[in-house]
Amino acid sequence: MSGITLEQFHAFAPTANPAWSAELVAAINEFFPKFGITTPARVAAFMAQAAHETGGFTRLTENLNYSAPGLVATFPNRFDRSTATIYARQPERIANRAYANKLGNGDERSGDGWRYRGRGIFQLTGKDNYRAYGKACGQDWLNHPELVAEPRGAVLSACAYWSANSLSGLADVGNFRELTRKINRALLGLTEREAFHKAAKKIFANVTFL
Repeated sequence: MSGITLEQFHAFAPTANPAWSAELVAAINEFFPKFGITTPARVAAFMAQAAHETGGFTRLTENLNYSAPGLVATFPNRFDRSTATIYARQPERIANRAYANKLGNGDERSGDGWRYRGRGIFQLTGKDNYRAYGKACGQDWLNHPELVAEPRGAVLSACAYWSANSLSGLADVGNFRELTRKINRALLGLTEREAFHKAAKKIFANVTFL
């Protein structure tokens, strides 16, 4: 068969946001061939990583609704116990502090942290990355970052990241652990990613792109 079907997608991600499913499948079938994600091994590896990163395709925007302890644990260089208490459960303020003066963002008052927070399947983050990946994909994500959180932009940005980091080669040789490291250096969620990978290899075993 050519590409993946909506039925396969539902079998793989039964809890996916139903409002996005058809658009995600259409975007996958449009962009996978353009970025060389065209074999069962590559498709399975991508889908496994995507499923983990998006909570089974239920979210395409970074969740920044942290508690005070969560802030200290996640952003120890930006929050201590005192500041964490002040910022807890305020996603916009958290983003502006956590991502200030990094990845091309301005200071906390600039609002860049929130404007260029993590979006898309692989959580595109930071002004420089929105500019660079948008330019590479022929998209104005710098001025319209919200497009990365829509199904088409989410898939396109993830495919661009996949290609830029040569992840198809790792999928070809079955090095799923190193492939995971390219997406999450700390290998967080490896067990779940591997479970998704096992399922994806079965469901997408006969996928081809003609």
